[in-house]
Amino acid sequence: MKILSIDPGLRKTGFAVIEKKEKQDGVKALTFGVIRNQQKALQSSCLVNIRNELNLVIEKYKPEECAVESVIYVQSYKTAITMGAARAAAIIAATHHGIPVYEYAPKRIKQAVVGKGAAKKEQVAFMIRALLSLEETPTSDAADAIAVGLAHLYTAEGVNISTGNKTGPI
Repeated sequence: MKILSIDPGLRKTGFAVIEKKEKQDGVKALTFGVIRNQQKALQSSCLVNIRNELNLVIEKYKPEECAVESVIYVQSYKTAITMGAARAAAIIAATHHGIPVYEYAPKRIKQAVVGKGAAKKEQVAFMIRALLSLEETPTSDAADAIAVGLAHLYTAEGVNISTGNKTGPI
């Protein structure tokens, strides 16, 4: 099973493709990174870039499912709208390719990877490095994206965005 996992943000969107093969212990990161947009770029340009970059990842790695972080509580409505737009660009990229999309709450993601929902970004990145036996610690945005994918593998709390149905662990 190949999973595209996404930690959406307008200026920095973390992404990863992880794979868990049947009859194989462990999970392998096929690729991970951050889609970066310049601070001065228009929001519309950023959204197109997120979609285009994710399309390239999808075409290269052919993931079967997509996991994305759900909308988080933020103090500012402007931040919430911007995050929602980046999330939508990512979801459109996946669904355009017929990939089912599942969403996970930030606390659920941290619980799945670190064991507690209030874990700090550094703890998540450290655990990602350890769990996947990576040589270097990924940047926080890339580590968060990998964590979203691991949450998809480990939990039964995901919700398929297109159907609204909860999913079980893969």
